[in-house]
Amino acid sequence: MRRRILVSTLLTVAVTALFLGGPLALATWQLVEDFTRAELTQRLEQLTGTLEDAGTELPSPAFVQAAIPPNSRLTIELPDRPPRVYGEPEVVDPVSESLPFGPGGTITLAQPTAVMRGQQTQVVGVVVLLVGFSVSVGAGVAIYTARRLSDPLRDLAARAARLGAGDFRRAPARYDIAELDRVSEVLDSSATALSQLLQRERSLVGDVSHQLRSRITALQLRLDELSTHRDPDARREALAALEQTERLTGVLDDLLESARAARAVGAEPVDLAEVLAETAEEWRAPLSAAGRSLRLRVPDGMFARVTEARLREAVGALVDNALQHGEGTVTIAARTGENALQVEVSDTGPGVPEDLVAHVFDRGVSAQSSTGLGLALARTLIEADGGRLELSRARPPVFRIYLPAARTDDVAATAPPADRSSPR
Repeated sequence: MRRRILVSTLLTVAVTALFLGGPLALATWQLVEDFTRAELTQRLEQLTGTLEDAGTELPSPAFVQAAIPPNSRLTIELPDRPPRVYGEPEVVDPVSESLPFGPGGTITLAQPTAVMRGQQTQVVGVVVLLVGFSVSVGAGVAIYTARRLSDPLRDLAARAARLGAGDFRRAPARYDIAELDRVSEVLDSSATALSQLLQRERSLVGDVSHQLRSRITALQLRLDELSTHRDPDARREALAALEQTERLTGVLDDLLESARAARAVGAEPVDLAEVLAETAEEWRAPLSAAGRSLRLRVPDGMFARVTEARLREAVGALVDNALQHGEGTVTIAARTGENALQVEVSDTGPGVPEDLVAHVFDRGVSAQSSTGLGLALARTLIEADGGRLELSRARPPVFRIYLPAARTDDVAATAPPADRSSPR
């Protein structure tokens, strides 16, 4: 992108310089010659006036020498008189001008063309320098414009890619370019709308699943009672209906599993040690600026089947929450649980107030003046890959992420395990 913008701008500047600089150089070249001839004509007019005032007497050589340019020759021709020459006896490759005077007389002034060519070269050189300066300024403007446009466009492309990967965080960055800022605002609005839509979809699926399971369970209990009825026909019908409800339960489980698989379509085996180490490095500087530290305790050899961008942003949201509302050292730790991999983000602050524990993941709920979107977004991102995010302990706060472990056949050969614990 930057190269295309730079090349197109420089090409425009070069073409403009060629089509304007060339004619300008030719015009100045001709203009110097016109000025030279005009100056010779002016000198001749002055001498002609002097000669006409003097009548038939010719001017003295000293007077003529002072009136003509250096290295020039003045020739005065009168009827019935031999030509009178002043100055240089011969001028090689002259540029000359002539004027009539008196009854049939002619006066001619010639000077070397080299003098005029030198002036023309100087003037054209100035024009070339100005054109070169214009091209240099144009190149500087092109480089600045290319950088100013390409960097925001790459940033917007990266944000769009993250949005497609499930990262719904708003980005506060703006570029002081109205059109690009508008695109950034649209991306933020789209991220918020998609996040809310996904949350509503997940809530609806959960509610429907809960309600259906409750009704099916109640139906199964009633059918179990009917299956012990004394009437053989009633028992037979009850058992058939009970079999259908069990099939319905299986279909419901399959549908829910398919929905989870569709949400996690971009999930793949991810090395937690690598991803969490990169996330920790991203947040060390903001924590250091606040006078706090970050500790990372993640062993090697832990592979979760998740979307890397979602996991990175979810853990980043938890660290940002610890930075904004917590105190002391922030710790990112991981370990293997019974049925899933567990990632914990904790700090040594006062924790979550008692009245907010049940609503800490609700959108818009915050203990301070923040937006209350970070934790809700983190839970949405984790659940999109089939994981779970919980507040494991309120004071001091410990947020725990449960991630599905990657299957052995999905994981490529890795290096021998080595502990990456890096307490700081």
